[in-house]
Formats: sequence, structure tokens, C-alpha cells
Amino acid sequence: MAFLPRPVVVRVPATSANLGPGFDALGLALTLYDEVEARVTDGGVTVEVTGEGAGELPGDETHLVVRSMRRAFDELGEQPPGLALRCRNRIPQARGLGSSSAAIVAGIVLVRGLVEDGPARMDDRAALALADAIEGHPDNVAPCLLGGFTIAWTENGGAAAVRREPAAGIRPVVFVPEERGLTEAARAALPKTVPHADAAFNAGRAALLVHALAGDPGRLFAATEDRLHQDYRAEGMPPTAGLVARLRAEGVAAVVSGAGPSVLAFGIDGWTPGPVPGWRVLPLDVDMTGARLGSDLV
Repeated sequence: MAFLPRPVVVRVPATSANLGPGFDALGLALTLYDEVEARVTDGGVTVEVTGEGAGELPGDETHLVVRSMRRAFDELGEQPPGLALRCRNRIPQARGLGSSSAAIVAGIVLVRGLVEDGPARMDDRAALALADAIEGHPDNVAPCLLGGFTIAWTENGGAAAVRREPAAGIRPVVFVPEERGLTEAARAALPKTVPHADAAFNAGRAALLVHALAGDPGRLFAATEDRLHQDYRAEGMPPTAGLVARLRAEGVAAVVSGAGPSVLAFGIDGWTPGPVPGWRVLPLDVDMTGARLGSDLV
């Protein structure tokens, strides 16, 4: 296996998963990016981090991008002598915007760029399966890798996904609080069983959400209703639950972004958010490209 001598750069988007009723299945790529440069060296591992997570994230083998690269190199059959990484992070850490999925996907795509014939050795399907194996669920890694709006599932022991382009005029707005959240804690708040009526309710809303995002944005308010996870998690993040309730009372299709604590709102018909004390308000677009290698990234 031949390692290429030049550095490679990958840009990976933030993502929002669940989107209300699509628990562990639906995800959306957003125009907020982490950028990572990597090169093969003669030995050792160095990681330089600027932006989000600077001074907090590790600078050695334990960094999630490095760990993901190691898994990908193992899949291809050989490890390089050493690695040097530079991470420019813009995705807030531990806020329900897919920062860990971005790191995982970045690592896998970097490996494909550092190995001769890398994309042929590991295509998108294999990359998605590996990213899912590292992350534990495919709802964030799928839109991060593929871009757009994705529907992800598992079959035959691995992850699969289909990508759709959202209808024109949908403008995601993310509200990011100062406090952080942990996916593990949010999952621990979920019951082991739910009423059959709630499961049926969410099945219908998730199907409606696919329709609404793909071509009928006027249905987004009804389509983003949820009974499987948001109410159960509300006690652990009252400000998030309160902001979702407030926005929905104003007729805005708002949901918890991933496991929270960020909030995602779908802006249509020219809606623009006002300032919310204690929250960063980020009007974004849907990223249509997903993870991308290149030298012209910003």
C-alpha cells in the first residue's frame, strides 16, 4: 500500500440528527464546517487544534480523528509510520451538532486521500459502515459523509443510507447554548419501552417529514412533532425544552438538535430569528456536498 507524500485537507459539515420524529434515522448536513489537514510523517503523532475545542482536545493518539484514521488504515491493511494533523474547528463541541461524527468522517476521508487509490479501496458504502461502527449509530455520520438530507438504517450488520436534496427555501437556524450536553446522558433518559400509540405517531410523522423536506415545506411544523425522545429528555435540559416550546408556540418548526442541547429550527417563508439571550443564533443553509477533500477549502 502506497502512502502519498503530500498533505491532504478535508472539510466536514456539522449535522443535526433526529429532526424531531426521525430518531436515529434522519439527519441533515449544515453549512458549518471543521477542516482538518493531515500528512504522513516518519514517526510519531502530532495534533494541532484551533477554534472550537482548542486547549481541551488531546494532541496525541487519543484524538478522535487519529483514532478514526487508525481504524481506517487497519481496514486497508497497513499503518503509516507517523501522522501530523492540523484541525480548524468551527463545530461546537458536545452541543448536538455532530462534532464527533465530523471527527470520525474526517479521519476516514483523510485516509482515503492519503493512500494511493484510496477511494477505490474504500468506497462511500464502506466508509459509512466504518463510521457507523465507530460512532455507534449512522444518523449523523451519513449526512456528514454524503451531504443533504439523509435517511439511514442498518442491514446485514452494517449501515446504509440514501441521500435527498431538501426543497428550495428551507433555511435551518441553529440555536447553540453555552452549556454542553452528553449523548450518553441523553440516551440514558430514554425508557426501554414506549406506548404503541406513540410509536405509531412517530412513524407517521417521520414519513411526513421526508415528504415535507423533499418538496412540501409547509408541512414541516406538523412533520417535526415527536413523542419518542424529546419529552423524556426535557427534564435534563430545561432551557432547550423551553426554547423549543417557545418557538413552536410561535408557529416555527423547532426541534432538539440530535441529543441536544442545541435547537434546530426550520426557517421558511422568509422567517428570520431574533436574538435569544444566552444562545448563539446561527442562520445556516443545508450543505449539499458532505465531506470534501481539496486544497481550496476555507
